[in-house]
This record gives sequence, structure tokens and C-alpha cells, in this order.
Amino acid sequence: MDHHALLKRIEASNDPRIKVAITDLDGILRGKYINKQKFQSALQGGFGFCNVVFGWDMTDSCYDNASYTGWHSGYPDVTAQIDLSTFRTVPWDNHVPFFLGEFVNEAGAPLEICPRQLLKRVIAKAESMGLHPVFACEYEFFNFKETAQSFAAKGYRDPEPITPGMFGYSLLRAGQNRDYLKALFEELTAFDIPVEGLHTETGPGVLEAAIVYTDALAAADRAVLFKTATKEIAARFGIMPTFMAKWNSSLPGSGGHMHQSMWDAEGKNNVFYDKKNPHGMSALFKHYLAGQLQLMPDMLALYAPTINSYKRLVEGMWAPTRPAWSVDNRTASLRVIPGSSKATRLETRVAGADANPYLAMAAALASGLYGIENKLPLTQSPVQGSAYGASDTSLLPRDLAQATAVLSGSKIASEILGETFVKHFVQTREWEWREYRKAVTDWELKRYFEII
Repeated sequence: MDHHALLKRIEASNDPRIKVAITDLDGILRGKYINKQKFQSALQGGFGFCNVVFGWDMTDSCYDNASYTGWHSGYPDVTAQIDLSTFRTVPWDNHVPFFLGEFVNEAGAPLEICPRQLLKRVIAKAESMGLHPVFACEYEFFNFKETAQSFAAKGYRDPEPITPGMFGYSLLRAGQNRDYLKALFEELTAFDIPVEGLHTETGPGVLEAAIVYTDALAAADRAVLFKTATKEIAARFGIMPTFMAKWNSSLPGSGGHMHQSMWDAEGKNNVFYDKKNPHGMSALFKHYLAGQLQLMPDMLALYAPTINSYKRLVEGMWAPTRPAWSVDNRTASLRVIPGSSKATRLETRVAGADANPYLAMAAALASGLYGIENKLPLTQSPVQGSAYGASDTSLLPRDLAQATAVLSGSKIASEILGETFVKHFVQTREWEWREYRKAVTDWELKRYFEII
């Protein structure tokens, strides 16, 4: 739909509301309803959005260490611009028109710490190299017979899964929640988040959804909208999903795997593919893979951005622990999936479901482009068997503090993502770690309260 037709459609709508949203550094949608008059005004010059959305954490606690904004700045408005190409209507909200936005600075240039703008900069780099990146996300998420109120009343302990036991790919378990799964499949697709597949994973109440691939920016839009949309749809059924990386120490975690391929500028040929190679891998694909391998420790804080992220990255739980690659082997952090000229691709498995899709995709793409631009050789052999015992690779950083320190000291990360963004993101993760260090956990109470 062209912009003129779109604006006419909105003007003719009987609903006076327009729903707009932006994404903060934690990948959380922050938005509001505006009326048609405000929308028309916003199209001309953007609209004000308090810059505290980049100055607080996911609990709305204000950072005390951020230089971009804080009490020292008075939390002024920053300009958000509406991207008309993100238009869709919300099926479960009376089909209200919905748009995503992004931030610009005082000069009208892209705001460097805006996650969507960061990904757009990295995509522009790919395009300047004559490349067209294509991505798709798949998410694992647990589902419970809870509401925000009921779970809080339990002290955030012992949520009740919608189904018991370990039963991956179960038609029986899927049938027991048929109406919920049907609503997800149909309403997400109607919300322009086409779902390719939806099935149970191994674990009580866990599902996995694969989103159809598309251009990198649209794929990130779909991914960030998927999480919020799923929560809103689930609430109608008395269900509470979680995308935290690891909710239970004895169960597998929740991945946010990214599938990616690279095409020529016209989007006609998959330049990752070479039929002469045994695995169908072109020389360009190998450089891209080498870039991700080399920079994975530097970028880990973007793939695994929370304290909880690192509880998922443990051996024997379907999540990687080392920067290693494989051919169709799910124990490695990078899984090459050989196939036809259309299907050959890379799956980056290190990211959790808790990652900000814009930042995770920007990290993966920027790392791969670095490998291509510098013609990095793929010196590491593909893992045979379990990657957990791959002695020729080092372990990834084991917690958020280590990962943040590596990112902070990475000159390459600042070069390919921007020094301003890296500095601000590092400050937010250092805050997250300090908040965790102050907390007294159930584990400590159980271990020390009586006995010590």
C-alpha cells in the first residue's frame, strides 16, 4: 500500500485512535495511543517521547551512571519519527492502526543509541557492499496458567505450566491448548507476523514458534512485535508466557535463534551458496562465519543481555558455551544449514529469547560483514560430535559482568557499532550487574539463613 492510500485509509477509519510504539534497549515496546490529528502532526515533524526510555531499566528504575540522560539532563523529550512502512492493524484491539517509530537527535540525524537506528546503520553498511541481508527469528517460550497479579501473589515462585512433563513435538499437548495455539497462528499472521511453524518443545508448557524470513529490518520488527503480541493474545486465555532465558535450573532455557542468509543487491541470488562446495558454502559465507566466530565474545552482551541469560548458556541444555561452528549440529553456537540455493543459511544459536532483536541482529550482521570486509579466513574446523568438549575453542564469558567488560574493551565493537552506542549500552549493563549484586536470592536464604 502506498503512503497516500494508507493515509486515506486511516482518515476514513471510524476509530479515532492510532497506536504507536518504539523499542528500548532491553527490547521492550514502549508506546501510546494518539488521535488522528496528533498522528498527522507527527508525520510532519515527529512527536516528543521522553528520553527516559533510554535512561531507565526494564523496571523503570533510573540509571545513575548513564551520560546520555539522567537527573543531570532533566529527562527532556527526544523526537520519535513514525515509519509508515511498519503499518499494520491490531486484530485483537478492534483493528486499530499500528506503527513503529525510531528516534532522531536534535539535528534530525538518527539517534546513535536507538536500537532500530543501529540495525538500520548496519544494514546500510551491507547495502554499500552490494549485499542484501535476510533474517528470521525462532523463539522458545514457556507458558503458564497465571496472570501478572496471580504470579506476584505467589512471590514470583512456582508458576503452573499449561501442560506437564517433557513432551516435544507433541500433537497431544498442542491439542490440549488448541484454541490458544490457533489464536497465535491466525492473529499473529493477521498482524503481519507470519508464523511458519508452531510446536511444543521439550519442557512443561514450552512452545517454539518460527517466524517467516524477510529483509533484516522487517525481521527485527516482526521479532520484537511477536513477543508483545504473544503476551497480549495469551492473556485472553488466562495464560502468561515468559521469554526469560532460563526460568528453571532443571529445564532447558529459551533460545532466540537467528537464521540469516545474504543475497545480492537485487535479492535474486543467495551469495552464501556455492554448489561446488561440499556444504554449499561460498567463500563469502566462510568470511561471514569467521567474523561471527571471532567477535562472538565481544558481542555476547548483546546476544545475552541479562543476568539470567548466562544461566541458559550451560552444557547439556541445548545452548552453546563456546564460539564454535558446525554443519547441522545443534550443540554449536553457529549452525550451518546446507541446502538449495534458496535455503542455505546460518543459524546463530547463542542468542536467548530475552535478547533485543534489533541489537542481536545488528551484532550478528555487523560481525559477519566485518569478516567479509576483512576477508577473515575460516581456520576453525566444523565441530564433529558435541561442541561442549571442543578443546580447540575457549569458553564464552560466563556472566554479564565478564561479557560487558569484553564489549567495553573491544575496539572492533566500537568501530562497527559506534562508540556512542557501545558506551551507553555498556553503562546500562554495568547498572544491571550492580542491581543484581545488591539482591539477596532464595538460594542464599536456603543455604545460609539457618546453618551458617
